[in-house]
Amino acid sequence: MDFKAFKANLMERRQELIEVAESSEDSRATVELDQSQVGRLSRMDAMQLQQMALATERRREVELKRIDAALSRIEKGDYGYCTACDGDILPKRLKLDPAAPLCIDCASGT
Repeated sequence: MDFKAFKANLMERRQELIEVAESSEDSRATVELDQSQVGRLSRMDAMQLQQMALATERRREVELKRIDAALSRIEKGDYGYCTACDGDILPKRLKLDPAAPLCIDCASGT
């Protein structure tokens, strides 16, 4: 396996996620509750958009943790091995998801 290519892909994706998180910071800001400035429906829309942005940020944080864990496994020499059963993770699976910690059998629960 080409560990350098996997590491480069993981680092690139990590940087993309960080940049998106920084650029979308305003959408997660607290919604103004002053009704004299914003109507009730506009506030409700803003609150819904804020909640969707927060959920997206949580998913982004989970992906960053998975990427950091994969980078750590590369550094330790454990990359490409299932964290549950120590079996090989197929290169095809790692190409689809370079941060995959589990082999297909463990991921599917079989």
